[in-house]
Amino acid sequence: MPPTALSERLLILASTSPYRRVLLERLKLPFAIEAPEVDETPTPDETPRTLAARLAEAKARAVANRHAGSPGLVIGSDQVADRDGEPLGKPGDIDTAAAQLASLSGRSLLLHSGLCVVDCLSGRSRTIVDSHEVRFRHLDHAAIDRYLKVEQPLDAAGSFYSEGFGVVLFESFHGRDPNSIVGLPLMALVDLLGEFGLRLP
Repeated sequence: MPPTALSERLLILASTSPYRRVLLERLKLPFAIEAPEVDETPTPDETPRTLAARLAEAKARAVANRHAGSPGLVIGSDQVADRDGEPLGKPGDIDTAAAQLASLSGRSLLLHSGLCVVDCLSGRSRTIVDSHEVRFRHLDHAAIDRYLKVEQPLDAAGSFYSEGFGVVLFESFHGRDPNSIVGLPLMALVDLLGEFGLRLP
């Protein structure tokens, strides 16, 4: 596919996440935001990695269907925390967050970030999953309580914000793109946009 002028393609982020919005702004491309309104309930026996891919595509397609036939590219993304094959959702309350962090003490967690780009004109799509390993320090109750008082990560899978004070929780990260931990794998996104003919300088 030949390179496409930026003015000819509308980029739409299928997410209302402020974290993904800030990340996408780093690419210095104009884009719109739309809520995908997708049911995020896992299906029986679905692995965390498969769930991340399915939800990313479902979100992108939900928005792309509203713009079918237009010269738009829709970006869908979803992140699933994987504790030994078990998905960890958003805690929703402090007690659940404390329990999640206690269960991760001295252990590794995989963060699977699904990414999908859908071409509204052709319906063609590409989906990838960027996985990152996060190794936690040994955390006692005092350390967990102190962290949760500084940041209340009730809307974060796994109960932490890696870009904030959460850095005190970790021993190491292993993966291709640190942006993926926050929720949007930008390096992979640049690759996918290129596949759809949108070349970044």
